[in-house]
Amino acid sequence: MNDFNRAYSQPVGAGAMDTSVNAGLRAFMLGVYQKLALGIALAGALAFVVGTNMVPALTQLVLASPFFYVVQFGPIALIFISAFAMRNPSPLGTAILYWTIVTLLGLSLSVWFYMASGSIEGATRAGASMSPTFVTIAKAFFLTASAFGALSLYGYTTKRDLRPIGVIAVFALWGIVGVSLLSFLFPPSGFMEIAITVGVLAISGVLVAYDTQNLKRSYFAMEGDARGLAVMTNWGALNFFILFYNIFTTLLSLLSRD
Repeated sequence: MNDFNRAYSQPVGAGAMDTSVNAGLRAFMLGVYQKLALGIALAGALAFVVGTNMVPALTQLVLASPFFYVVQFGPIALIFISAFAMRNPSPLGTAILYWTIVTLLGLSLSVWFYMASGSIEGATRAGASMSPTFVTIAKAFFLTASAFGALSLYGYTTKRDLRPIGVIAVFALWGIVGVSLLSFLFPPSGFMEIAITVGVLAISGVLVAYDTQNLKRSYFAMEGDARGLAVMTNWGALNFFILFYNIFTTLLSLLSRD
Protein backbone atom coordinates (compact mmCIF):
# COMPACT_ATOMS: atom_id res chain seq x y z
CA MET A 1 0.00 0.00 0.00
CA ASN A 2 3.04 2.24 0.05
CA ASP A 3 3.44 3.31 -3.55
CA PHE A 4 0.22 5.30 -4.01
CA ASN A 5 1.61 8.41 -5.68
CA ARG A 6 5.22 9.19 -6.41
CA ALA A 7 4.71 11.87 -9.00
CA TYR A 8 7.03 14.10 -7.05
CA SER A 9 9.89 11.59 -7.12
CA GLN A 10 12.02 13.49 -9.64
CA PRO A 11 10.70 17.06 -9.95
CA VAL A 12 12.17 19.15 -12.74
CA GLY A 13 14.67 21.72 -11.61
CA ALA A 14 15.28 20.18 -8.21
CA GLY A 15 18.73 18.80 -8.91
CA ALA A 16 20.59 21.27 -6.72
CA MET A 17 19.19 21.88 -3.27
CA ASP A 18 20.43 24.51 -0.88
CA THR A 19 19.41 22.80 2.34
CA SER A 20 21.23 25.19 4.61
CA VAL A 21 19.04 27.00 7.11
CA ASN A 22 15.85 27.50 5.14
CA ALA A 23 12.81 28.73 7.01
CA GLY A 24 10.45 27.85 4.17
CA LEU A 25 11.64 24.26 3.93
CA ARG A 26 11.47 23.86 7.68
CA ALA A 27 7.90 25.19 7.78
CA PHE A 28 6.90 22.91 4.90
CA MET A 29 8.32 19.79 6.51
CA LEU A 30 6.81 20.68 9.89
CA GLY A 31 3.44 21.01 8.14
CA VAL A 32 3.79 17.49 6.75
CA TYR A 33 4.85 16.03 10.12
CA GLN A 34 2.06 17.85 11.97
CA LYS A 35 -0.55 16.49 9.57
CA LEU A 36 0.97 13.01 9.96
CA ALA A 37 0.85 13.29 13.76
CA LEU A 38 -2.81 14.37 13.68
CA GLY A 39 -3.58 11.46 11.36
CA ILE A 40 -1.89 8.98 13.68
CA ALA A 41 -3.76 10.41 16.66
CA LEU A 42 -7.11 10.14 14.85
CA ALA A 43 -6.41 6.60 13.63
CA GLY A 44 -5.35 5.51 17.12
CA ALA A 45 -8.43 7.03 18.74
CA LEU A 46 -10.77 5.36 16.25
CA ALA A 47 -9.02 2.01 16.66
CA PHE A 48 -9.27 2.23 20.45
CA VAL A 49 -12.93 3.35 20.55
CA VAL A 50 -14.09 0.67 18.10
CA GLY A 51 -11.79 -2.10 19.30
CA THR A 52 -12.62 -1.74 22.99
CA ASN A 53 -16.38 -1.67 22.28
CA MET A 54 -16.84 1.78 23.82
CA VAL A 55 -19.63 2.39 21.31
CA PRO A 56 -21.20 -1.05 20.70
CA ALA A 57 -23.16 0.09 17.65
CA LEU A 58 -20.00 1.40 16.00
CA THR A 59 -18.06 -1.77 16.81
CA GLN A 60 -20.89 -3.83 15.34
CA LEU A 61 -20.88 -1.72 12.18
CA VAL A 62 -17.12 -1.89 11.63
CA LEU A 63 -16.38 -5.47 12.65
CA ALA A 64 -19.60 -7.40 12.12
CA SER A 65 -21.34 -5.95 9.07
CA PRO A 66 -20.69 -5.64 5.33
CA PHE A 67 -19.09 -2.27 6.09
CA PHE A 68 -16.07 -4.29 7.24
CA TYR A 69 -15.18 -4.87 3.58
CA VAL A 70 -15.30 -1.13 2.91
CA VAL A 71 -12.85 -0.62 5.77
CA GLN A 72 -10.52 -3.36 4.51
CA PHE A 73 -10.51 -2.58 0.79
CA GLY A 74 -11.58 1.08 0.70
CA PRO A 75 -8.07 2.55 1.13
CA ILE A 76 -6.64 0.51 -1.75
CA ALA A 77 -9.57 1.44 -3.99
CA LEU A 78 -9.20 5.14 -3.14
CA ILE A 79 -5.46 5.07 -3.84
CA PHE A 80 -5.94 3.53 -7.29
CA ILE A 81 -8.88 5.80 -8.13
CA SER A 82 -6.94 8.90 -7.10
CA ALA A 83 -3.99 7.87 -9.27
CA PHE A 84 -6.22 8.11 -12.36
CA ALA A 85 -8.89 10.64 -11.35
CA MET A 86 -6.80 13.36 -9.68
CA ARG A 87 -4.91 14.70 -12.71
CA ASN A 88 -4.87 18.24 -11.31
CA PRO A 89 -5.20 17.67 -7.56
CA SER A 90 -6.41 20.49 -5.35
CA PRO A 91 -5.56 21.15 -1.69
CA LEU A 92 -9.16 20.35 -0.69
CA GLY A 93 -9.35 17.16 -2.75
CA THR A 94 -6.07 15.78 -1.44
CA ALA A 95 -7.01 16.75 2.13
CA ILE A 96 -10.31 14.85 1.84
CA LEU A 97 -8.46 11.85 0.41
CA TYR A 98 -5.94 11.95 3.26
CA TRP A 99 -8.47 12.09 6.07
CA THR A 100 -10.70 9.46 4.45
CA ILE A 101 -7.83 6.97 4.15
CA VAL A 102 -6.63 7.79 7.68
CA THR A 103 -10.13 7.11 9.00
CA LEU A 104 -10.49 3.80 7.16
CA LEU A 105 -7.04 2.55 8.17
CA GLY A 106 -7.69 3.62 11.75
CA LEU A 107 -10.90 1.60 11.75
CA SER A 108 -9.04 -1.38 10.31
CA LEU A 109 -6.63 -1.26 13.25
CA SER A 110 -9.55 -1.78 15.63
CA VAL A 111 -9.25 -5.53 15.02
CA TRP A 112 -5.99 -5.55 17.00
CA PHE A 113 -7.54 -3.63 19.89
CA TYR A 114 -10.57 -5.90 19.82
CA MET A 115 -8.33 -8.97 20.12
CA ALA A 116 -6.27 -7.35 22.89
CA SER A 117 -9.28 -6.22 24.93
CA GLY A 118 -10.96 -9.63 24.71
CA SER A 119 -7.77 -11.72 25.00
CA ILE A 120 -8.68 -13.25 21.66
CA GLU A 121 -6.13 -15.32 19.78
CA GLY A 122 -5.77 -15.22 16.04
CA ALA A 123 -3.76 -17.14 13.46
CA THR A 124 -1.93 -16.33 10.27
CA ARG A 125 -2.59 -18.21 7.03
CA ALA A 126 0.49 -20.35 7.73
CA GLY A 127 -0.90 -21.31 11.13
CA ALA A 128 1.21 -19.12 13.43
CA SER A 129 -0.86 -18.07 16.44
CA MET A 130 -1.03 -14.43 17.51
CA SER A 131 -2.10 -13.02 20.86
CA PRO A 132 -1.85 -9.22 20.78
CA THR A 133 -2.06 -7.31 24.06
CA PHE A 134 -2.13 -3.61 24.84
CA VAL A 135 1.52 -3.88 25.90
CA THR A 136 2.36 -5.42 22.51
CA ILE A 137 0.49 -2.63 20.73
CA ALA A 138 2.37 0.01 22.76
CA LYS A 139 5.73 -1.64 22.03
CA ALA A 140 4.98 -1.80 18.31
CA PHE A 141 3.95 1.85 18.29
CA PHE A 142 7.04 3.15 20.06
CA LEU A 143 9.34 1.00 17.93
CA THR A 144 7.61 2.30 14.81
CA ALA A 145 7.77 5.93 15.93
CA SER A 146 11.46 5.61 16.83
CA ALA A 147 12.42 3.89 13.58
CA PHE A 148 10.31 6.25 11.48
CA GLY A 149 11.82 9.31 13.14
CA ALA A 150 15.39 8.08 12.71
CA LEU A 151 14.90 7.09 9.06
CA SER A 152 13.14 10.33 8.17
CA LEU A 153 15.89 12.34 9.88
CA TYR A 154 18.45 10.44 7.81
CA GLY A 155 16.54 11.19 4.62
CA TYR A 156 16.36 14.86 5.56
CA THR A 157 20.01 15.34 6.48
CA THR A 158 21.93 12.98 4.18
CA LYS A 159 23.86 14.40 1.23
CA ARG A 160 23.60 11.08 -0.60
CA ASP A 161 21.16 10.86 -3.49
CA LEU A 162 18.66 8.19 -2.41
CA ARG A 163 16.84 7.97 -5.74
CA PRO A 164 18.69 4.86 -7.01
CA ILE A 165 17.98 2.82 -3.88
CA GLY A 166 14.47 4.29 -3.70
CA VAL A 167 13.63 3.14 -7.21
CA ILE A 168 14.91 -0.34 -6.37
CA ALA A 169 12.76 -0.32 -3.21
CA VAL A 170 9.65 0.59 -5.20
CA PHE A 171 10.21 -2.26 -7.66
CA ALA A 172 10.98 -4.61 -4.76
CA LEU A 173 7.72 -3.58 -3.13
CA TRP A 174 5.73 -4.48 -6.20
CA GLY A 175 7.65 -7.75 -6.38
CA ILE A 176 6.65 -8.59 -2.83
CA VAL A 177 3.03 -7.72 -3.62
CA GLY A 178 3.18 -10.11 -6.57
CA VAL A 179 4.76 -12.88 -4.50
CA SER A 180 2.15 -12.35 -1.78
CA LEU A 181 -0.67 -12.79 -4.27
CA LEU A 182 0.95 -15.83 -5.85
CA SER A 183 1.46 -17.41 -2.44
CA PHE A 184 -2.30 -17.88 -2.17
CA LEU A 185 -2.08 -20.38 -5.04
CA PHE A 186 0.21 -22.64 -3.04
CA PRO A 187 0.04 -24.31 0.38
CA PRO A 188 0.77 -21.94 3.29
CA SER A 189 4.43 -21.58 4.15
CA GLY A 190 5.67 -20.21 7.45
CA PHE A 191 9.06 -19.37 5.93
CA MET A 192 7.49 -17.48 3.03
CA GLU A 193 5.20 -15.63 5.41
CA ILE A 194 8.12 -14.46 7.55
CA ALA A 195 10.18 -13.55 4.45
CA ILE A 196 7.36 -11.41 3.06
CA THR A 197 6.81 -9.74 6.43
CA VAL A 198 10.49 -8.89 6.90
CA GLY A 199 10.70 -7.72 3.27
CA VAL A 200 7.79 -5.32 3.72
CA LEU A 201 9.37 -3.99 6.91
CA ALA A 202 12.76 -3.39 5.28
CA ILE A 203 11.36 -1.80 2.12
CA SER A 204 9.03 0.47 4.09
CA GLY A 205 12.00 1.68 6.10
CA VAL A 206 13.97 2.53 2.95
CA LEU A 207 10.98 4.38 1.52
CA VAL A 208 10.65 6.56 4.63
CA ALA A 209 14.13 8.01 4.00
CA TYR A 210 13.59 8.11 0.24
CA ASP A 211 10.26 9.95 0.48
CA THR A 212 11.65 12.44 2.99
CA GLN A 213 14.38 13.42 0.57
CA ASN A 214 11.85 13.61 -2.27
CA LEU A 215 9.72 16.00 -0.24
CA LYS A 216 12.74 18.28 0.10
CA ARG A 217 13.30 18.14 -3.66
CA SER A 218 9.63 18.89 -4.24
CA TYR A 219 9.78 21.92 -1.98
CA PHE A 220 12.66 23.48 -3.91
CA ALA A 221 10.94 22.67 -7.22
CA MET A 222 7.69 24.34 -6.09
CA GLU A 223 9.05 27.07 -3.83
CA GLY A 224 6.70 30.05 -4.04
CA ASP A 225 3.74 27.99 -5.36
CA ALA A 226 1.42 28.03 -2.34
CA ARG A 227 -1.21 25.81 -3.97
CA GLY A 228 1.32 23.24 -5.13
CA LEU A 229 2.97 23.10 -1.71
CA ALA A 230 -0.42 22.66 -0.01
CA VAL A 231 -1.14 19.69 -2.27
CA MET A 232 2.34 18.29 -1.66
CA THR A 233 1.85 18.60 2.09
CA ASN A 234 -1.21 16.35 1.84
CA TRP A 235 0.52 13.85 -0.50
CA GLY A 236 3.57 13.75 1.73
CA ALA A 237 1.52 13.21 4.88
CA LEU A 238 -0.49 10.44 3.19
CA ASN A 239 2.63 8.68 1.93
CA PHE A 240 4.20 8.91 5.39
CA PHE A 241 1.02 7.70 7.08
CA ILE A 242 0.79 4.62 4.86
CA LEU A 243 4.44 3.79 5.53
CA PHE A 244 3.93 4.30 9.27
CA TYR A 245 0.85 2.03 9.12
CA ASN A 246 2.78 -0.66 7.23
CA ILE A 247 5.71 -0.63 9.66
CA PHE A 248 3.41 -0.59 12.71
CA THR A 249 1.19 -3.47 11.59
CA THR A 250 4.19 -5.52 10.48
CA LEU A 251 5.94 -5.09 13.82
CA LEU A 252 2.69 -5.75 15.64
CA SER A 253 2.18 -9.03 13.81
CA LEU A 254 5.76 -10.10 14.61
CA LEU A 255 5.56 -9.11 18.28
CA SER A 256 2.16 -10.78 18.72
CA ARG A 257 3.35 -14.23 17.63
CA ASP A 258 3.34 -16.83 20.38
